[in-house]
Amino acid sequence: MVPIIKSPAVLAAEQANLPLVALESTIVTHGLPWPRNLETALLVEETVRAAGAIPATIAVLRGQIHIGLDAEQLEALAQATDVYKLSRGDLAARMAMGQDGSTTVAATMICARLAGIEVFATGGIGGVHRGAEASFDISADLDELAQTPVTVVSAGAKAILDLPKTLEALETRGVPVIGWQTDAFPAFWSRASGLDCPLRMESPEEIARAHRLRARLDVPGGQLVANPIPAEYEIPRDVIGPVVDAALQAADAAGITGKAVTPFLLERVLEATEGRSLEANIALVQNNARLAARIAAALTSG
Repeated sequence: MVPIIKSPAVLAAEQANLPLVALESTIVTHGLPWPRNLETALLVEETVRAAGAIPATIAVLRGQIHIGLDAEQLEALAQATDVYKLSRGDLAARMAMGQDGSTTVAATMICARLAGIEVFATGGIGGVHRGAEASFDISADLDELAQTPVTVVSAGAKAILDLPKTLEALETRGVPVIGWQTDAFPAFWSRASGLDCPLRMESPEEIARAHRLRARLDVPGGQLVANPIPAEYEIPRDVIGPVVDAALQAADAAGITGKAVTPFLLERVLEATEGRSLEANIALVQNNARLAARIAAALTSG
């Protein structure tokens, strides 16, 4: 039996049939600096509550999956320096060794499914990295979306990625990419990437129906809901593009590879934008949490 511990708030929500939204913990340990990481985690949880759902931040503590963290656990995680960044490949291994880990998109989806949570809010998914034709660096998030039945709300894919290849990889895997009230695929800090979303939906109820119908059709996998960053926080493509290119060159020069790439790039972009990317990151995560709560409510009532 998988060792899962649900928080009192999550258990109470299940008993009352209240909508639940899964939240990842990598943003706390690897995505944002202290103390903004803790402040953001608490803010996003409160955003979910204000939108009518119950947040369930997911992490692995001493080898056990925790579905929902209390304030003390969140603060400890936010200040920890020895927490592993877990994905599909090492989730079970780190649990077997009784270690602590924060969950990426893929690992959060796995844990959410085990806990019976159908909706997950994140910042941006991983995807096909630039230069993947040589490095083969492709995030496990894409395969997870293809096989795990969780609807993921994000601001598209991280702008540091090869976005055309990421969309192609999602299409190949049969993952529906749904633009939330938009025809444009967003690029994390930017509302549009220059690429089209294959699908567009206008209401949480439509997205919830598509989630249910996918299961009834016996089609494996989840859905990606692409939710553009609020316009007032956007960093346009022509502004952020050169910054990302410079960060990628720095990563190559430093020999940064694997899981270390994304945190390195985000830190470089943060420095180059003098903190603007951080404020945009927080705003888009909060925006995604708000939409995820509405979708979870539609699933619960439908």
